[in-house]
Amino acid sequence: MAEKTGVLGGVVETVKTVVYALLIAGAFRTVLFQPFWIPSGSMKDTLLIGDFLFVNKMAYGYSYASCPSIAIPALGVDIGADDFCGMFQGRTDRLFGSDPERGDVVVFRHPVTGRDFIKRLIGLPGDQIQMRDGLLYINDTPVVVEPAGEFVETYAPQGPEQTLPSCANGPVGLGADCLSERSLETLPNGVTHSVLNIGNRSLDNTGVFTVPADNFFFMGDNRDNSTDSRVPQALNGVGFVPREDIVGRADRVMFSSAGASMLAFWTWRSDRFFKAVE
Repeated sequence: MAEKTGVLGGVVETVKTVVYALLIAGAFRTVLFQPFWIPSGSMKDTLLIGDFLFVNKMAYGYSYASCPSIAIPALGVDIGADDFCGMFQGRTDRLFGSDPERGDVVVFRHPVTGRDFIKRLIGLPGDQIQMRDGLLYINDTPVVVEPAGEFVETYAPQGPEQTLPSCANGPVGLGADCLSERSLETLPNGVTHSVLNIGNRSLDNTGVFTVPADNFFFMGDNRDNSTDSRVPQALNGVGFVPREDIVGRADRVMFSSAGASMLAFWTWRSDRFFKAVE
């Protein structure tokens, strides 16, 4: 009897330890940092497919979007932040809140699908944003752009989804150099960052977007390969992003792998470990 009690007691202690660990991990993810794996090339060359980072949730305070979401398609699990904290949805204020700054790389919930997106903040509430011949205008003033050579990558499947990159010199064969025109763009507040261009595309010329109050306008750095605020939500784009949907700021890449699996150590990009996001 004592032996059974001892075994049962050990099982109970193990279960308690696991539960406590999950609670601590959940609290850590909800309050402090959220892990984020870059799945697409929309933020090249600032962020590459396979970069792994932690999103700083303390940077802008907390809203319903700060609650964790869990998506495991293989198991049919799809739990969003609104399922955990939906009672706080619709509020424009944020607990301990502050607004992001223009040029920040931000993770936010898609206003319609609830999926996590990562883009660069371009437009603040009240701004007028427009693209003219591939050049960004903010409040009818063009941003400063300087040529910065070419971004070169191998034309090959990338990341777990095995997507192929878009090339300015395409079509090219597998294993060949895939080129994009690289420029340095300086925003009105002095933030300078890299942008890529692969040619003339439909989103190189847009109408004027006037950012509503309590909303923000986001764009990918890989301008010709990004679904962002230039495309309305009605057309499966991002559109304007409400303040409540902001999750946090991307500050630093912690780990990076170019392969289909993070376990493929020969594809690790050690030069990107602990790299600051600029």
